[in-house]
Amino acid sequence: MPSNGLICAALVFGVGLAFSAIGKEPAADNYRTYCTQCHGKDGNGKGINIRDMSVQPRDHTDAKAMSGRSDDTIFKTIKEGGQSIDKSVLMPPWGDTFSDEEIHDLVAYLRQLCKCSYGASPGAPAP
Repeated sequence: MPSNGLICAALVFGVGLAFSAIGKEPAADNYRTYCTQCHGKDGNGKGINIRDMSVQPRDHTDAKAMSGRSDDTIFKTIKEGGQSIDKSVLMPPWGDTFSDEEIHDLVAYLRQLCKCSYGASPGAPAP
């Protein structure tokens, strides 16, 4: 028969796993909440904020442009902002908002939007 300590430890571990799973938002939800204002609901760079922006936001559906950006570069841009890769200061850093795992999920989501991968020829299917 298991001891009370073992049962408590199992319960604490299980609750911890449940809370970590709850704390992580799906990438599509994060994109919709934090990115669409600038990048648009379809990811085409035509969000509601663009009329007030001096620089056009990235079109995440543009396979040619997006295939020229590595996943590491996209990750860094999301985490540290546009300035971190010598791009627009209007792209804020999201490292205090998203976990690294959530940023990796956003990178994967952007690859779905562009239907591309780094270095792939435009029109080539994403892996």
